[in-house]
Amino acid sequence: MTPLGKRMRELRQARGVTLKQMARALNVSSAYLSALEHGRRGKPTWILLQRIIAYFNVIWDEAEELQRLAELIKRAK
Repeated sequence: MTPLGKRMRELRQARGVTLKQMARALNVSSAYLSALEHGRRGKPTWILLQRIIAYFNVIWDEAEELQRLAELIKRAK
């Protein structure tokens, strides 16, 4: 699990949101979201990352943290 995936899971669980609910809201598959959380997918696109930040409605510091954690992930080839 990547640091981004771990943080996403923490935010999701703290809000009582299932993987399927979040995936539906972000218009991605739950399989993709699960793979992203578990580090089996590369860095999410900037647009998807912004949608994740908006979905969680996080404050500025938390949004910057999610962006920083995403930058640590290598792009899938």
